[in-house]
Amino acid sequence: MAGENLLEIEDLSIGIKRGGRQVRIAEDVNLTVGVGERVGLVGESGAGKSMVLRAIAGLLPRGVEVLSGAIRYDGKNLLDLRPSQRLRLMGPEIAMVFQEPMTALNPLMRVGEQIAEASIRYKGMSRRAALARAVELMSYVGIPDPKTRATAFPHELSGGLRQRVMIAMAISLKPRLLLCDEPTTALDVTVQHQVLRLLEEMCDEVGAALLFVTHDLAVINQTCRRLAVMYAGHVIETGTTEQVLHDPRHPYTRGLLESAPDFDRPERLLAAIPGSAPNLADRQPGCAFAPRCRDAVESCFAGEPTLHATIDGRQTACFRADELFQKVNA
Repeated sequence: MAGENLLEIEDLSIGIKRGGRQVRIAEDVNLTVGVGERVGLVGESGAGKSMVLRAIAGLLPRGVEVLSGAIRYDGKNLLDLRPSQRLRLMGPEIAMVFQEPMTALNPLMRVGEQIAEASIRYKGMSRRAALARAVELMSYVGIPDPKTRATAFPHELSGGLRQRVMIAMAISLKPRLLLCDEPTTALDVTVQHQVLRLLEEMCDEVGAALLFVTHDLAVINQTCRRLAVMYAGHVIETGTTEQVLHDPRHPYTRGLLESAPDFDRPERLLAAIPGSAPNLADRQPGCAFAPRCRDAVESCFAGEPTLHATIDGRQTACFRADELFQKVNA
């Protein structure tokens, strides 16, 4: 099955009704994840990346809905399934690790019981056997003294341990697709590195594909082999991680990289992207990034670019991508 797409997102638009009108918070998103592949989705807060992830899992907030497009998992459009059919996929096939486990874990249940719940529901295991399995999983994800900590409530564990509990829950049924919504944001650097390494090991162990949402380019570089960059609800650049992070085509991606520290070149001054992300409820014609772009010309404010192949085979949503590439490489 190598090379096959496990997940295909096609022309996905997500919106919310506000003030009597519809606001699109993600629009015409196209993305694929191959079997066993690790793909990153990166962008500023509010870019729409977490909403794409939640649309896949069927966990959009109240009032937010899929307006159009398709989300195909293993060839089936998830949007055509009944809620009960979709629920049966969550756990055995698709699992999710959330940004803040304190809001995702049940504060009134011991963590061992929460990990055991999936084995009881989907595998028909007895409570006793499922709890024993939960302790094994806690040990597997590196939680010290798992038997004792299985009896703890979420608030009695550190942030790093709670995140490991979430990972244990996610992998308990050996899913084929793991969705991660900024799972290391609230962790210190050392714990973050441990959790990322654990996720990589888990994906290798169970053969799961990974779709990893973050705003941290360093995290993507460590974890994913391919990535997509989002801005104002649109995917504006895709490619291998090495291509995009070392030779970006879109001015926004370049801006992101220039505003991030480079530990190989500590003397380099950081350059902030001017302005701020657009208000999605008041979208203006043209490229959403044009008001902040130093390379924008008149045509950038007139029409909206779509994701297309550039002369070097990459994909970007910029009218001037080829022109700027040739200028740099002249």
